[in-house]
Amino acid sequence: MLDKAVAVLDAISEGPVGLAALTARTGLSRATAHRLACALETHALLARDADGRWVPGPHLLRLATGDGSGALVTRAGPVLARLRDATGESAQLYLRRGRGRVCVATAERGSGLRDTVPVGALLPMTAGSAAQVLLADEPRDRAAAILAEAAFTARTLADVRRRGWAHSVAEREPGVASVSAPVRGRDGGVLAAVSVSGPADRLGRRTGLRHAPAVLAAAAELATELAAALLPASP
Repeated sequence: MLDKAVAVLDAISEGPVGLAALTARTGLSRATAHRLACALETHALLARDADGRWVPGPHLLRLATGDGSGALVTRAGPVLARLRDATGESAQLYLRRGRGRVCVATAERGSGLRDTVPVGALLPMTAGSAAQVLLADEPRDRAAAILAEAAFTARTLADVRRRGWAHSVAEREPGVASVSAPVRGRDGGVLAAVSVSGPADRLGRRTGLRHAPAVLAAAAELATELAAALLPASP
C-alpha cells in the first residue's frame, strides 16, 4: 500500500490532477486512487485547488523545506489572507526551486475574475514579478542563463533592487498583472516572494504603485515572524 501511496504523490508532482488523470498516471483503479488521495489529503500531504484537483498539501511542502522555509510556509496563510483583503486580489507565496519557482501558499479572491495559482504549481523563473524578485539579488553570472530566456532584462532586475519590489503585466500569462516583494532572512538573503495577482484590466498599468505598500508590508511581516520562530529557545 505504501508503494501505491508513493505512486499517487509522484503523480501529483507532475501537476494538479483530477481522479481520471490520477488513475491514468498511476495505473491504479479509480476506487484505490480515490481512497489513497483522500487519505493523503486528510493528513495534509495533498490538498485541492480551486477546480477540485489534487495538488501537494501544506504538510508535504513543510517536509520538503528544511532550510527554514517550512516555518515560513506555516505562517504564510494568515498574512496572505490579510494581503488579499487589503488589495482585493489573490495573494501567493513563492519559493525558488532551481530554474523554477513553486507556489507554496495562497489566499484566493473569493469572487469575480482572479488569477488562480494552485499550491504546488511550478512556474518558470523567466517571467512574472515573483521571478524578478527571486532573481534580483542573484550574482550576474548565475542569473545570465535565465536572463537569456527571460521576458525581463538585467535593467529590470536593477530597478527591482533599487525600489525593493517588482511588477509585471502580461509577462507570465496574457491579461494577468502582479506585484511582488522579497521575504528576507536575517542575513538579508531572499527566502521567498510574496505576490498579489489578478486581471490586468482591473489592476491597471500602475498596479505597482497601487499595491506595492501592502505587498511590502506583508513581506516584512513574514520576515519578522520567521525571525521570531527561528530564535533559539531560552534556557
